[in-house]
Amino acid sequence: RHPVASFFHLFFRVSAIVVYLLCELLTSSFIACMVTIILLLSCDFWAVKNVTGRLMVGLRWWNQVDDDGRSHWVFEARKVSAQGGKTSSEAESRIFWLGLITCPMIWVIFAFSALFSFKVKWLAVVVMGVVLQGANLYGYIRCKVGSRKNLTSMATNYLGKQFLRQVRSPGLRKRW
Repeated sequence: RHPVASFFHLFFRVSAIVVYLLCELLTSSFIACMVTIILLLSCDFWAVKNVTGRLMVGLRWWNQVDDDGRSHWVFEARKVSAQGGKTSSEAESRIFWLGLITCPMIWVIFAFSALFSFKVKWLAVVVMGVVLQGANLYGYIRCKVGSRKNLTSMATNYLGKQFLRQVRSPGLRKRW
């Protein structure tokens, strides 16, 4: 339904990674590489936060400052239509989440690589990649699971339920 949004969702992300990988082969100017990568990451952050998240999966997040000067984070998910029909395609949803999760993981790998190979100048660029793409990932995870719930309490709840299922399983009771 939204092929252009799907294209740009992946284009800026993948382009930043490709430029990072090939930059030293193509040019000797660190500044040109850094500016190009940060521009691509910034375009990706804006496009994912403001366009592709809304179109592809119906999620959005933003920061709102009230009259008192307090900052409030708002996380929203599109409500399901009354007919029960899906508002976004399954393929677009997979593309969105695959790109949203995979690329920050790649930047984290780059961060460890730059750190352990003592490429300090590249570490700043890689940290920008981790921060910008990680912020979008965090925002959309909060949108998906609900804005009111704490992610750590959800994980604890899930593990607690799994533990109770294990304890209640018939095979375990026979041993006791």
